[in-house]
Amino acid sequence: MNIKEFHRKKYEILQKFKGKKIGVLCGGTSREREVSIRSGNKVFSALKKIGLNAKLIIIEGDFVGEILKEKIDVAFVILHGKPGEDGKVQGFLELLKIPYTGSGVLASSCGMNKIISKKIFIASGIPTPPAVFIYRYENIEEKIKEIKKMGLPVIIKPKDEGSSIGVEIIREENNLKEIIKRKREEYRDIIVEKYIKGKIVTTGVLGTGKEAFALPVLELRPLKREFYDYYAKYTKGETEFIIPAELEKETYRKLQEYSVMAHRSLECKGFSRVDGVVSEKNEIYILEVNTLPGMTELSDLPAEAEKAGLSYEDLVLFILNTIFDENY
Repeated sequence: MNIKEFHRKKYEILQKFKGKKIGVLCGGTSREREVSIRSGNKVFSALKKIGLNAKLIIIEGDFVGEILKEKIDVAFVILHGKPGEDGKVQGFLELLKIPYTGSGVLASSCGMNKIISKKIFIASGIPTPPAVFIYRYENIEEKIKEIKKMGLPVIIKPKDEGSSIGVEIIREENNLKEIIKRKREEYRDIIVEKYIKGKIVTTGVLGTGKEAFALPVLELRPLKREFYDYYAKYTKGETEFIIPAELEKETYRKLQEYSVMAHRSLECKGFSRVDGVVSEKNEIYILEVNTLPGMTELSDLPAEAEKAGLSYEDLVLFILNTIFDENY
């Protein structure tokens, strides 16, 4: 369903959910808990505003008991990080036969795992920066040799964290071993990726399979930080948002195309946000797919949707309706 069709059928879509209890699942136990609660509160308010029966469920730890207790008919999942973005909650909801928004178990777990998703991008012909994967059991010295061949600077990331948590740029060779050891002790498996200097871009994707489409591309310019880190993401006034992104016409089109390809390659459902960078040589690189992107007042996806003609409430209803998508 495209945006024009959504507006034409909005009343009909709304009627599908009248009388159903919609549980907004947020919180969780990850480092993104507070952001998830902010997203959850915004989604909950939007559902109430459009006249639907919503219940805010802030997950504390025992998501099994907390979900069972509320006896919900539909779940709007907005849990950033674990246990919602890695597929655990989705698996439980499927066992209960509760329809839910967003990607399924496989797409969620693959999207959360930056190593697996990068391997899928490469196999799918999607441009992505070169990288070295360092698992907890591997020899660091051997991996450093691979990194040196790739060339510095590099950016180091945990395998399965979001919101730029644990991300660090390494410019000096003599810092490599110490930082890798520290990161692996904290996060176990890590990814060391070639740092691409350029424009930070992000593209929301709505829909599923053949009906998936890209929203306007958003360019992110941190005003005081070296890159788009956690502080720049969630602190008002720290980042300049440019929409549509200031890119050459063909680059812009190709970036949207690759973003939809990335969404489809992981078999994402309903909505996602694809992060990338356009180098100073105008080369496109896809970094990762966020299967449960932020929905706060500062988040990228709602801003992109608004530019495309969907208000925040419209976006929430659009996402809710994608539980019926079967277009893989």
